[in-house]
Amino acid sequence: QGDGPGTLAAKVRPFILRRLKEEVLSELPPKIEHRLLSELTREQKKLYLAYLERLRNETRECIRDEGFNKSRIQILAGLTRLRQICCHPALFVENYRGESAKLLQLQELLREAVDGGHRILLFSQFTKMLQLIRATLDRDGYRYFYLDGSVKTEDRLQMIESFNNGNAEIFLISLKAGGTGLNLTGADIVIQYDLWWNPAVEDQATDRTYRIGQTHNILIHRLISLGTFEEKIDEMLTAKKELADLT
Repeated sequence: QGDGPGTLAAKVRPFILRRLKEEVLSELPPKIEHRLLSELTREQKKLYLAYLERLRNETRECIRDEGFNKSRIQILAGLTRLRQICCHPALFVENYRGESAKLLQLQELLREAVDGGHRILLFSQFTKMLQLIRATLDRDGYRYFYLDGSVKTEDRLQMIESFNNGNAEIFLISLKAGGTGLNLTGADIVIQYDLWWNPAVEDQATDRTYRIGQTHNILIHRLISLGTFEEKIDEMLTAKKELADLT
């Protein structure tokens, strides 16, 4: 026990080299980020604008009646709905049969990436969105693994090893389930299907492949719906990252 001169930790310390990631960044390949914009489909835009107007009216009434502090949860829930419409209206609109511009863009992106021999980590915070993407991958005949919070630890380890050995082109991962503890250096492309409020969470997800042992350049695609609240989130994330870089 402890860390005194007679302990095992003290005896082996001269033989162990512990290096932090920050100390070996120069040894890692480049990491490149792209913002990929897509314009909502006509049906998506109609839903988005209608819900935005409804949210504005409800927010004004709620703040007037309850005050801002008591209205924050309702406001946040409304903003989440706007983001879901950007991802795919079927996330909360029952019997939606239209297209999602972002999902169409993703299909094109995956086709080009897989045809080019790349392997992809694909993150979303919405498990229902991952299920929709999963159905698309099944239809298009891709080999993939799927991970969310319901997957057991032993199954995770088997999937990670199999993916790193080249047994699938795509790994679908829930952002919260895949933020830490995964070593997926078999991938060289990361796709953030939707944006998270905290840039550190996105960085943790990206770091599943951008870690010691990675030999390929890493390309990160962040999918953003043009003319929507997602652009505001992106601006906020960029500002937060710039501030973090200055500290």
